[in-house]
Amino acid sequence: MNEEIKTSPIEDFDWEAYEKGEQKGTKSREELTKTYDESLNTVKDKEVIEGTIIALNKREAVVNIGYKSDGIIPVNEFRYNPDIKVGDTVEVFIENQEDKKGQLILSHRKARMSRSWERINQALENDEVIKGFIKCRTKGGMIVDVFGIEAFLPGSQIDVKPIRDYDIFVGKTMEFKVVKINQEFKNVVVSHKALIEAELEQQKKEIISKLERGQVLKGVVKNITTYGVFIDLGGVDGLIHITDLSWGRVSHPEEVVKLDQELDVVILDFDDERKRIALGLKQLQPHPWDALDSELKVGDKVNGRVVVMADYGAFVEIAPGVEGLIHVSEMSWSQHLRSAQDFMKVGDEVEAVILTLDRDERKMSLGIKQLKKDPWEDIEVRYPIGSKHTAKVRNFTNFGVFVEIEEGVDGLIHISDLSWTKKVKHPSEFTQLGAEIEVVVLEIDKDNRRLSLGHKQLEDNPWEGLEAIFTPGSIQEGTIVEMQDKGAVISLDHGMEGFATPKHLVKQDGSMPKVGDTLDFKVIEFNKDNKRIFLSHSRIFEDEAKAEKNEARKARRQNSRREEQPVLNTPIEKTTLGDLQELAALKEKLAGK
Repeated sequence: MNEEIKTSPIEDFDWEAYEKGEQKGTKSREELTKTYDESLNTVKDKEVIEGTIIALNKREAVVNIGYKSDGIIPVNEFRYNPDIKVGDTVEVFIENQEDKKGQLILSHRKARMSRSWERINQALENDEVIKGFIKCRTKGGMIVDVFGIEAFLPGSQIDVKPIRDYDIFVGKTMEFKVVKINQEFKNVVVSHKALIEAELEQQKKEIISKLERGQVLKGVVKNITTYGVFIDLGGVDGLIHITDLSWGRVSHPEEVVKLDQELDVVILDFDDERKRIALGLKQLQPHPWDALDSELKVGDKVNGRVVVMADYGAFVEIAPGVEGLIHVSEMSWSQHLRSAQDFMKVGDEVEAVILTLDRDERKMSLGIKQLKKDPWEDIEVRYPIGSKHTAKVRNFTNFGVFVEIEEGVDGLIHISDLSWTKKVKHPSEFTQLGAEIEVVVLEIDKDNRRLSLGHKQLEDNPWEGLEAIFTPGSIQEGTIVEMQDKGAVISLDHGMEGFATPKHLVKQDGSMPKVGDTLDFKVIEFNKDNKRIFLSHSRIFEDEAKAEKNEARKARRQNSRREEQPVLNTPIEKTTLGDLQELAALKEKLAGK
């Protein structure tokens, strides 16, 4: 047990002299104050000095700089260094030796800023490893607090592996190297990747030195692109091209592998410097053609999925890595030029017949039209000559219309077989694409798989019975439907058409008619063999005028005859002897001649 220490006042202590500063054996207050001040560090405002942390909590750090009072610094100014502890020496910036409360105001952040550029440059020159605090994300990377300066950490410099989640690094303190400084704009770029690359480079050299073609290694999927997969082989990267992922077709590598997946890969090739390593995944599996059923032969039916479409055909996968081509000509019995997309699309499940099979070349051709009966096998039975059918207009040419009666059965209607009465210049005047048209089978060409068809033959030839109606000289009412340089096309009764030259179109007043005018026309010629009717409008009034002129001339002749006949009531003059003598002389004269 400790003994209790008893104290008592000094009885003869001169309190009055003490207050006056006249205590014997002691210095004056001024002397004591001067001595105390001289024992403290001499400091100035706006100066950077070193201090020691004497106390530390979650909010503040108490720093002793050897001054008469201690300074307090917010602990967040030390967040770049999570290992800070009591007893550590830190740099501080003296903002004010004494505020209104008599408190010493210090700042560690400003102290760091005042010397940060000097230290940043030294770190770059000396290739020094420094610590920094990752404050936040930014476009393309992170913002790092280094010595109080905001430096940029590119995303590609965080790690040797691609970073998919940047947020996990926010708030962490990491080691970095300064890789670039822009003195003019005060920009600093740092890298964490540079710290581990040196170590990885040594590992990479060791791995590459042992590489051999055909060697099987374990790797981890590092990155996936549209053209392939990058594999980390333990410090060195290799690429599996999309075509080497699977024997089957692959639209995107993500269909086969996933990020961070561990795989066995085989080395296919590498360059002389061994910087590019080509890897394969499918090569570790047997080729699907080698496993194809040996009993499979031409003529067999197979099922598969359409994996690729082209205008000329479709590639069908009947087993993983085993494909056959269905050419567009083998998709339908139709002879029309069509695109393969008209019949199927990617992803369709189809049944087909094997047409050719070459196991050595690993090629196969398929067909789907063979699953249906060839419509031309019994064409004479189903479409005999003279039979009537409904067809669909497929195409036009200058000489006729191509139609399809059913899929694979095509025919041609010649332009002369479209109509008995209309003069068709082009088939598009008579019908249109996609329209249905009634036809009669005229001829069958089985070798060339083509029918000769007619449309006008559905009706009797009207020219046989119209000869008595459109007799030359008869008057017919017609409407002008088309004007041409050589004349006009005129629509007549009974669906007939006639033609009149310009001189036969002139009206009585000398004007010319126009399209849509309805006039009377006189039939000049009816040609049944050439199926032509020639008309004239002007001939009507010309003939009338001519008839009137003839009547007038006939009347004049009749009148002149009446005037020449003798009148019975006219008195007859007697011939005198002198007249008879003159006549006799004239007779003798004529006889002499």
